[in-house]
Amino acid sequence: MFGLVSFGQVTSFSIDNSKLDKSLVEQLDSIYKVDQAIRITYIEAKQRKESVSLLDSLLNEMHKSDQANLIKVNAIIKKHGWLGPQKVGVIGAQGLFLVIQHADLKTQEFYLPAIRAAEKNGEILSSNLAILEDRVCMRSGKQQIYGSQGFTDSQTGKKYIYPIIDVDNLDKRRIAMGMPLMQDYAKEWNVEEYKKDLPDIERIVKTQNIR
Repeated sequence: MFGLVSFGQVTSFSIDNSKLDKSLVEQLDSIYKVDQAIRITYIEAKQRKESVSLLDSLLNEMHKSDQANLIKVNAIIKKHGWLGPQKVGVIGAQGLFLVIQHADLKTQEFYLPAIRAAEKNGEILSSNLAILEDRVCMRSGKQQIYGSQGFTDSQTGKKYIYPIIDVDNLDKRRIAMGMPLMQDYAKEWNVEEYKKDLPDIERIVKTQNIR
């Protein structure tokens, strides 16, 4: 599993705007905006503590939007292959990634090898790959690698970091993927407290079937 860590981390890109595919840039920029717009609306509604019926309606709209975006992205990748920022710009490339990140587990597993290859070729941020690796691990019921995924206890409302493998070396793996130290990512992070709480966290994950 740890063989996935990249020590040639990708944290930035060199982009020649004259070489961008303008048509694909427009398509993927639009997909990015749609992906983010519904999520921002949903998050703001939750923050305002809107009714359950409104939140459910927005969540349903989000799922429909994700499915529509995935159809478009599948067609784009099938025709052009994986598209990095050097071909479609930073926003376009991020739109491509986010649609996969928000897709079902089967889709994420299907595209994971291509995204790993893209990271090795400098066509996607190492941190994006790390987040997707964690998402796939979590949804597969495995411990995550980089500590990017959290969850909320449905009974108490308390927030937790999903179980992490080899916690003592977590920051080494995060640094290798261009991610901030865990203390900077989660302000209340304390590795010793986390290790002490881990059995309880794993119990909550199991009993509430958190994926």
